[in-house]
Amino acid sequence: MSEDEDSKNNGLIIGNTDSIRSFLKSASADPHLSPDLQQTASTLASQTELPYKHFRALWFASRSETRPKLSRLLYGSQFIFSSPKPREKSEELKQRLKKLADMAERNAYEELVKDITPRKTANEPFSSYKDQLGL
Repeated sequence: MSEDEDSKNNGLIIGNTDSIRSFLKSASADPHLSPDLQQTASTLASQTELPYKHFRALWFASRSETRPKLSRLLYGSQFIFSSPKPREKSEELKQRLKKLADMAERNAYEELVKDITPRKTANEPFSSYKDQLGL
């Protein structure tokens, strides 16, 4: 587990407590776990915050008769939530939003000056029946 992997981790993060630290230290020496999981447990034991998915993987890999209950391990631990990075807007969306903002600004301006400016007459080719007949 490298620092790059930790920085990319965007799941639940939990605070390390004495009970979690004790479990991780025992897991780092557990012969039933793979060397990779033992190394992960050893690394996580020294951290103040750890990814829940790594902790859960260690807990599930441990033998059920020797591991403590998950609720007892998590008791008193803090859950640390992080906000995801904001999504990047595409150029097409940026242009559309700019166009809509310009239209909204234009409409707001026209609403402000509607009493001052002359009304625009709509030139309808056949506005009424009388106009059509030429009466």
